[in-house]
Amino acid sequence: MLTYSVFYCVGARARWCVLLAASFVFYATLEVPYLPVVLLLVTITTYVFGLWIDRANSDTSKRYVLWGGIATNILILVALKYLPFLSENLNALSSLLSLDTSIQPVKALVAIGVSFYVFQAISYLSDIYLEIEKPERHLGYFSLYMAFFPKLLQGPIERTGEFLPQLKTKYEFDYDNMRFGMLLFACGLFKKVVIADRLGQYVDPVYNDVHAFSGMTLLLATYAYAVQIYMDFSGYTDMAIGSARLFNINLAQNFNSPYLATTVADFWRRWHMSFSRWILDYIFKPLQMSWRNWHNIGTALALLVTFTVSGLWHGATWSFIIWGMLHGLYLACSVFYKPIKKKIYKFMGLEKSKFMKLWQVFVTFHLVCFAWIFFRASTFSDALYVVNNVFVSNPSPSFGLSLRDSAILLFGMSAVISYEFFKSSQLEAELAKLNLVARWAIYNVLALSITFFGTCDTSKFIYFRF
Repeated sequence: MLTYSVFYCVGARARWCVLLAASFVFYATLEVPYLPVVLLLVTITTYVFGLWIDRANSDTSKRYVLWGGIATNILILVALKYLPFLSENLNALSSLLSLDTSIQPVKALVAIGVSFYVFQAISYLSDIYLEIEKPERHLGYFSLYMAFFPKLLQGPIERTGEFLPQLKTKYEFDYDNMRFGMLLFACGLFKKVVIADRLGQYVDPVYNDVHAFSGMTLLLATYAYAVQIYMDFSGYTDMAIGSARLFNINLAQNFNSPYLATTVADFWRRWHMSFSRWILDYIFKPLQMSWRNWHNIGTALALLVTFTVSGLWHGATWSFIIWGMLHGLYLACSVFYKPIKKKIYKFMGLEKSKFMKLWQVFVTFHLVCFAWIFFRASTFSDALYVVNNVFVSNPSPSFGLSLRDSAILLFGMSAVISYEFFKSSQLEAELAKLNLVARWAIYNVLALSITFFGTCDTSKFIYFRF
């Protein structure tokens, strides 16, 4: 609210300066060494390459400049985040081949937020190369486009044409935007501190020491993590979108009830939607075009490669890579299975069956949960332990939530499930129909729930580390 107060009071010409300054102050408060410097470096590099692409005289020159800009940003990302993974695996390969060489282990310099930043930079350069957008010549507005604090650390990953013009639009106070923005922020905070963090109190002790548990404990922890990561990530998105609405800025929707998906492809149309669109446009489609002569095999390989890269983007460990490969494998198999499935459903008369839709949701949810095991486990060997022992009935230490925490989660989950059946736009429309007393009753219930049921710890958002 301090940022908004200053933003509201200053003149129109200085408002972008307030938002940009607030963004860098926000990153500084994270106390991550080098982060502001890295973000500034990526911003200036992308800005220069964007202008350079636009001024290139030929398609060949433009292509070289584009790849130069992409390579520069990826090198920055690799140097900051992936050197430990590379050095570790090169040493393992050297040992396997009995080579008398070793690489000194290194630590990651900066991991938080840089991946989202680099992805946005790559999409900006690609859109200029494809002449979808023109480069932004005002360095200040471009810096704000890259660094706008609500969306940087976890997305949504905004496209130039959808986001930049909003930064230049003259601000006029909008009561509905203010009201809805604060409500959406509160909904996101509720998801985070009442649901996600309380589930984390069960998930973290189990997954941080999986070898001490087996059977039902591991199974419940896996289900709980599926809910935890969704509430954590979608909660952040709600808070980001709500914060941006205070400034009359609309960020892209990032979630659409993903656990109601009927296929894994449908899941990715609903989960982290801005990221899904990014990998579809900038990784999958170019690969699919390159391998189009291979028909379904080419499409399947493109999906497998795309989601393997997605796993590597999430983290420099084999667990994340396997998570990505699993989703790629699900989607690759669906390329061949989909035509057969239609014939089977038609033959059995199940095309429009409600039971079949429920079955598809059930199967999709469990495929996603199985992949979450590799995403959450601390190491690949821990993930394999969970897979091998999740249905083992050996006695394991008793561990669970208290009766109070269980009651809070039951209340919170009921509220969130109801909320999930409404899109943000529908929620906004429904609230507008209510009278003042009813609206304020909802606001107060939400505020009191966060105050009395929210956790008091300072756990970070799960996706901050990506």
